[in-house]
Amino acid sequence: MHLTHLSLTNFRIFSRLELDFPKRVILFHGSNAQGKTTVLEAVAFLALFTSFSASSDRQMINFNLPESDPVRVGRIVADFQRGNKKQHLETRLILEQNGGDGNLRLRKEALLNGVSRRFSELYGQFNAVSFLPQMSKIIEGGPSERRRYLDEVLCQVEPGYSRHLIRYNQAATRRNALLKQLAEYGGNPNQLEPWDVMLSEHGAFLIAGRIKLINQLETLAQQSHHNLTGGKEVFRIDYQPAFDPFVAENGQLGLPVHNLADRSPIELPEIQKSFQTGLEKRHRYDIQRGSTSIGPHRDEMRLLTNQVDLSNYGSRGQTRTALLSLKFAEVHLMHARTGEWPVLLLDEVMAELDPLRRHALMSLLDTVEQAFVTTTDLDMFDPDFLGNHEIWKVHQGIVSEA
Repeated sequence: MHLTHLSLTNFRIFSRLELDFPKRVILFHGSNAQGKTTVLEAVAFLALFTSFSASSDRQMINFNLPESDPVRVGRIVADFQRGNKKQHLETRLILEQNGGDGNLRLRKEALLNGVSRRFSELYGQFNAVSFLPQMSKIIEGGPSERRRYLDEVLCQVEPGYSRHLIRYNQAATRRNALLKQLAEYGGNPNQLEPWDVMLSEHGAFLIAGRIKLINQLETLAQQSHHNLTGGKEVFRIDYQPAFDPFVAENGQLGLPVHNLADRSPIELPEIQKSFQTGLEKRHRYDIQRGSTSIGPHRDEMRLLTNQVDLSNYGSRGQTRTALLSLKFAEVHLMHARTGEWPVLLLDEVMAELDPLRRHALMSLLDTVEQAFVTTTDLDMFDPDFLGNHEIWKVHQGIVSEA
């Protein structure tokens, strides 16, 4: 799969941008705040329909649009080739008045080949893998950052995962509300049973998906990490599920899973039954604490090199290398799962890497089908690499071939 055309209208600093892409690696070169990362952000939005940097979708609409306009619209339109089929994907960010009180609301729309679709139906149509320096929070941040990372990958490669994720979160929210009500006012704990059923049904899908994903990610990331470090570091993923259907009930939470290969052939009905039983056994405990104590919403994942937990002891270079290993693992996993290569998006990737890791990274880039790489300094790249790939200049919102 590769992107052939991108059109932006009132997106970030771009009032209008039209780009045609070859199927290869492209370097976007320019000073800071010229629009390089915005191009990557737009492409990434086509995969997950959320920004990898904005805290609010409103921030993506061009701020130069007159505030007097009753409706302000930002558009991302893309043509891409998937297999033998050409696809046309359009997303719209619409900021409009909400009633007569002057307040504004933002809504999003998506069309695939001219037909309006729900976002949950579009995950996996266009695949992209993104790296930004601030994504180090996947390693350095809290457990929720790592859970979000797993969910974003699975939404692209596992059909139906996004639907189960949405329904699981809804069920968890409602079960927690009931738990707090029972704790405060009392009542029959059997009221929790319908939510136990719903939570276990959708949670089983998440549990099975994460176990399979992490097993594959670790194997693929180990290969990339070996290349990036010259074989000096061994990469590991320590998955700590808050509910492990293969461990006997003993009241423990956050049980480490060191050998995921033995858990990969697991059947959904077995997970669902075990998970539901676990929820039922914890009714009294969950009522006391006012929240659901087990399930994928409490999973943890730690990343290690040479048995060192990077969250606590990793250097900046080690953290970036591990993150890059994960990103290249995603690329190859998506290709294995879907038969199509995702578009790889790398923002200022060379910073904080030593010459050995930079050279290895350039070699890895030659293994992908299409990649967009931003940089402020072309001297970080080998002359041979620069001679074999396209360089596009980005200056004040204008993109041109160098």
